[in-house]
Amino acid sequence: MDKILWADDEIDLLKPHIMFLKAKGYDVTTVSNGSDALDALDREPFAMILLDENMPGLSGLETLNRIKLKHPEVPVIMITKSEEENIMDQAIGNKIADYLIKPVNPNQIILSLKKNLHSGQIVAEQTSSDYQQEFARISGQINMASTLEEWMEVYRQLVFWEMKLADTDSAMDEMLRMQKRDANSSFCKFVKRHYEEWLDAPADKKPLMSPDIFKRRVFPLLDAGEKVCFMLIDNFRLDQWRMVAPLVSEFFNVQEDLYTTILPTSTQYARNSIFAGLMPLQIATMFPHLWVEEDEDEGLNIHEAELIRTQIERFRRHDKFTYNKLNDSQAVEKFLSKLPGMKDTQLNVVVLNFIDMLSHARTESKMIRELANSDAAYRSLTESWFRHTAAVDMFRRLAALGYKIILTTDHGTIRVDDPIKVVGDRNTNTNLRYKVGKNLNYNPRQVYEMKDPRRFGLPAPNLSSTFIYATNEDFFSYPNNYNYYVQYYTGTFQHGGISLEEMVVPLITLSPK
Repeated sequence: MDKILWADDEIDLLKPHIMFLKAKGYDVTTVSNGSDALDALDREPFAMILLDENMPGLSGLETLNRIKLKHPEVPVIMITKSEEENIMDQAIGNKIADYLIKPVNPNQIILSLKKNLHSGQIVAEQTSSDYQQEFARISGQINMASTLEEWMEVYRQLVFWEMKLADTDSAMDEMLRMQKRDANSSFCKFVKRHYEEWLDAPADKKPLMSPDIFKRRVFPLLDAGEKVCFMLIDNFRLDQWRMVAPLVSEFFNVQEDLYTTILPTSTQYARNSIFAGLMPLQIATMFPHLWVEEDEDEGLNIHEAELIRTQIERFRRHDKFTYNKLNDSQAVEKFLSKLPGMKDTQLNVVVLNFIDMLSHARTESKMIRELANSDAAYRSLTESWFRHTAAVDMFRRLAALGYKIILTTDHGTIRVDDPIKVVGDRNTNTNLRYKVGKNLNYNPRQVYEMKDPRRFGLPAPNLSSTFIYATNEDFFSYPNNYNYYVQYYTGTFQHGGISLEEMVVPLITLSPK
């Protein structure tokens, strides 16, 4: 039974209300002034306080201030005859739970109590009920999905329910997890059937993929005279975007779209493809000095500014641009200090690597694993980084300068749980979600294989090189020291393979308000 403290100098006139609350199962303690209310709080705990504003001695606002100093965890509903705006402002400024104007109806009080004391339980029950009703419809969508657009809609639905259920203590989490696994299993089969034809399709029938982003989303805005900031956040999933969207929408009107990355869903391939506007094989053929092979020691994405320049020149454009790679908050602050000098530059390209660094840190650091031990926690860390660094200020400043932002990523990431054995020579790459090598030994039923990489727009280190991709929640592990590496990598976030989380990623257009 929830214990309620009600402080009002006319408490005797409120007996019908108190009887009504008791009949609803609340245990109500009454006092007639602020001092007695503070004494009562010191003697015993209460779930909620109903506080009159106009009382002799300590006023309601003075009592509220003292309650917040000693008992900040207890929610307070202010009840007053006054409709003065400054009193409302002061009460709201002290983070009251609700504000009711006398005379109050008992049902108003019940509604406020339910909203503040029982909303979690009510929301969880309603959300569980709603998802149970939607489960069959979403399962039908998964079974019937036959186009990329239909799969994108499935993914939107799954992300929506994943985030909604994560905000409750719902028992539906495992049910949703099973549905996501089922969706990914079917999506992976869909990709295996159609990926090659996407690459070969004529331009008007080709789905929007990594090489098309600048041509179809950035250049048209520049041609329309817009100032554009192209912002790429490495390793950024749809659910992570949904977490930060409220922080960004304060300054921008938001248009949310999705696109499909190329394979492998890794920085070397997908990100270079975005900036060059070409498939990896085309980059390696046309600009061999800008392509870094798997076995080379230099960084895999060190030529991004040059790749952007080649794309602009290839389309016979003359856009001036800046390229800015930001790995930490200090780099963001430095970018902001330079921003006034860029205000007349029509195209600014920004790469934010924080989330990718977080993903790698989570694999390597036990502490970060604890902080991001689930998809929900991983999302929360993303939101916390945006909120508590200069990232939000960057969006605010870009809006003030009139920039449209194309916000996207090169790939997403998936939490892996199921090891698959693969054997390769020492030149085989180390990625856990895709492998490329000339002597790979694997079970072909467990992977998506590309035995002729050139047909898929990929350069091959050797004539006999094969690419293989992990699907669902699988990851590749070598037989030697197998148990150690399985334990080390199980539950980590990886990318490079085929899943909705890795391939179907956000493409957001932000227009300043």
